[in-house]
Amino acid sequence: MAWLSKILAPVAFSPRCRGAVQYAEALACHFHAELVLLHVAPTPMAPYTPAEAMAYATTSELSAERLEERQAELATYLGGLCSDIPVAREVMEGDPAGRIVDHARGHAVDMIVMATHGYGPFRRFLLGSVTAKVLHDVACPVWTGPHMENAPAYQTIGFRKVVCAIDLAQDSGAVLQWGKRFAREFGAEFTVVHVLPESLVQLGGVYFDPDWRNLAVTTARDQIVRLQEKLQTPGEVVIEFGDVPVAVSDVAARLRADLLVIGRGRDAGILGRLRANAYAILRESPCPVVTI
Repeated sequence: MAWLSKILAPVAFSPRCRGAVQYAEALACHFHAELVLLHVAPTPMAPYTPAEAMAYATTSELSAERLEERQAELATYLGGLCSDIPVAREVMEGDPAGRIVDHARGHAVDMIVMATHGYGPFRRFLLGSVTAKVLHDVACPVWTGPHMENAPAYQTIGFRKVVCAIDLAQDSGAVLQWGKRFAREFGAEFTVVHVLPESLVQLGGVYFDPDWRNLAVTTARDQIVRLQEKLQTPGEVVIEFGDVPVAVSDVAARLRADLLVIGRGRDAGILGRLRANAYAILRESPCPVVTI
C-alpha cells in the first residue's frame, strides 16, 4: 500500500484553492493515490422577504439548484494533467469545516491539502476559520500555506529541499520521521531547524556571557542529533535565536525550501513553544507547510 493512498482537497473555487489542488494532484500522481475533490456549500439561510417576492418557493429548492450547479462546476475543475490517478468528486451541504473533518475521519484520508484564507494586508493576522478548525480537529497531516495562488505549474512542482522545524516537545520524533520520509521519497535535502528564545542570551539590552550562548546551542544540537540517530533521520541541524515564526520562515526562505514541516498537537494546536506560533508560521512561511 502507498504511504499516501488517499488525499483530500477541499474546493472553494478560489485562486488559492486552484493552487492547492495543483499540489494535491502532483502528490496524488507521485504516490498513485486517490484524489478526492470535496466542495461544501454552506446551508442557505431563509431570506427575510415575502414568499411571493422570492424566486424559489422553499430554501430546499434553492439548495438543490445550487448543489446541482456546484456539481457541474466541480466536474470540470481538475485539468486531468495526471490521468493515472482515480479522482472522486463530491458536493455536499453544511458547515464546511465540520464536513471536511467528518469526511477525513470517515474515509481514511492520509492527507488534506487546502489553502489558508487570510486576505490582503490582514493576511498576517488571519487564518481562515475553516482551515483553523480543520487543523485543530483532524489527525492526519494537513498541507497548507498562504501563497497557494502562486503554486508552480503542475509539470514543474518538485521538492528539492525540505525543512523540518521542531521544538523538542513530545511530538518532535513523529515530525522528524514524517519530514525525513517525505524528503527521501523525493530525494530532497533535509534540514532540521530549532529556535531558541533571545532571552537566553540577552535581557533588557544586557547581553549574557557568550559562552552561555554557545552552551545553549550545543545542548540543543546534541539533543536533536541524538533524536536523529535514534530515529535514523539524518540531516543538517540549524539552531537560531529569536522570534519563532520569523526565524523559522527566514531559514525556509534562506534555504529556498520547497516544504516546511511542523508539529501539531491533538488537543490544542501545536505542542510546546511551536504551539503558540503555529498559525504565525503558517501565515509567514514562504513555502507550503505540512502540520503533523
